[in-house]
Amino acid sequence: MNGALTRNSVSERRKWSVEDILSESDLPKIFKDIEAGCEEIALFKGKLTVENAIDCLLTRSKIGYKIEKAYVYLNLKSDENKADSYYLELCEKIEFLSVRFATACAFIEPALSSFNKSDLIKMRDSEKYSYFSMYLDSVIRTKKHLLSEREETLLSYTQSFAGDFRTVFSMFDNVDADFGEIDLGNGKIKISHGIYSVCMQNKNEAIRREAYEKLYAGYAKMINTIAATYAGSVKKDCFYAKARKFSNCLEKALYGENIPAKVYDNLIDVVNKYISTMHEYVAYRKKALKLREMHMYDMYVPIVNKTDTDIDYDKAYEVVGKALEPLGKDYTEMLRKAKDERWLDVEETENKRSGAYSWAVYGTHPFVLLNHKGTMHDVFTIAHEMGHAMHSYYSNSSQVYEKADYCIFLAEIASTVNEVLLIKYLLNTAEGDNRKYLLSYYIDMIRTTLFRQTMFAEFEKFTHETAEKGDALGYEKLNKYYAELNVKYYGNAVVTDDNIAYEWARIPHFYRAFYVYKYATGIICAINIANRILQDADFVNKYKEFLKSGGSKYPMDILSIVDIDLTKKSPFIEAMKEFKGVLKELKKL
Repeated sequence: MNGALTRNSVSERRKWSVEDILSESDLPKIFKDIEAGCEEIALFKGKLTVENAIDCLLTRSKIGYKIEKAYVYLNLKSDENKADSYYLELCEKIEFLSVRFATACAFIEPALSSFNKSDLIKMRDSEKYSYFSMYLDSVIRTKKHLLSEREETLLSYTQSFAGDFRTVFSMFDNVDADFGEIDLGNGKIKISHGIYSVCMQNKNEAIRREAYEKLYAGYAKMINTIAATYAGSVKKDCFYAKARKFSNCLEKALYGENIPAKVYDNLIDVVNKYISTMHEYVAYRKKALKLREMHMYDMYVPIVNKTDTDIDYDKAYEVVGKALEPLGKDYTEMLRKAKDERWLDVEETENKRSGAYSWAVYGTHPFVLLNHKGTMHDVFTIAHEMGHAMHSYYSNSSQVYEKADYCIFLAEIASTVNEVLLIKYLLNTAEGDNRKYLLSYYIDMIRTTLFRQTMFAEFEKFTHETAEKGDALGYEKLNKYYAELNVKYYGNAVVTDDNIAYEWARIPHFYRAFYVYKYATGIICAINIANRILQDADFVNKYKEFLKSGGSKYPMDILSIVDIDLTKKSPFIEAMKEFKGVLKELKKL
């Protein structure tokens, strides 16, 4: 990373305090404890009863917690410098121990599922098993989908290579892919994903077009290999669905979080109903950019010039704090504490992992990785990642370890609530071009997180239904369907060329089946919640209960705390109306 700061040159107050998790000198003992835990858990194999199952489950929690602490610590350290082989090797070691322990525990669920349902219900409802009530309820629910002990053991072995399709794609996409070079005015540089994103926002149409054509040429060149890799991933999903006795892949994907299929259907139905608003936006974008012909490479160039381009981290954090004041004094004080106690790793440094994330570990505060460059987008990134961190903080502080971890379906809600509150706070005082910029930022946030992810959700539904019927997934079929989807979602104001038909081939989330729809439902819930927070001060207490709930209930029950029912279409419609309202004001300005 040319020109990046060295880690030693960064102030301590802008580095996260990873040592709060554990002392590195304790790692050898932790590794031994995990190995011993594999032997300890094996003592229950073939001997599990209603009386001693609690000891088995507590042992699994005890060792699982040690794995989690070591896993998070080592990965955070590795992300500080991805070129450091020392932490890379330790990450591989804890990964190996984690898989070994999971394999050792493979007998537990089949054994519990062999208990009489009445016994499982008594266990779930007893004080003795209160920590594990949600887990036992899940066992009761999935009883018909669990296999014999031998079959479960065999399936557990497949986990070591089940993710290889994603790994193969990732190695191509991040290491081996060659997208050529481009000249941005200072000599030629290789086109990476980061450089491509920069090019898509460049005011020079020739640069956007060149980057676009070269990127997709790189995927087109390897399309047979990518299509075979993705088809293999879809077949893997079909295998697990059949092995677990589900009727289809979507049912299996939704079952773990107990999400009704109606939620997935509502998302696609309502977005399709309001798709004309998306077409209206695309037509407006074409007009705003004064383009005779608009292409897909024009969809990301700002229609309004950016305003503040050098926002210091301290100033950015202060702005986020003010924007989140409607969430109450305890929330904003914890934000300040997070900054003071070094939950965040702020600066972009040499070989540091790119992007941003929040990672929580029970018993310690959450950790947030940033690569702050001083743009307005970085301000929103702080709000987003601290939303994750505060969700984890409230959950971990309120729930026992076994019920603290919230599911992926809920994970993007708190982070997006923060973003919506931030943009509405900034809009309160924004005028002129600054207001136009914020409105365009907001509408693009909804477009990319709601409409685009729903388009991806439709594509995944098609690919899995095609494979379930026994039909092949060649790249011609995938390209054709994706191109048709692109026309449906973007309309006639933009040219759907041959290149965009390959876009499915560059989406890494497709290797985690039926994941992307959760981004769309997340922003829908966030818009509903943020609007209620700003309209009703008493609603904040409901929202805090939502944050504190962790994994103590199923996600639909947790959403009911904030009066959201996704089996009804009203929450989806409110989000669509928000998009429509923002577009109306933007066009008026």
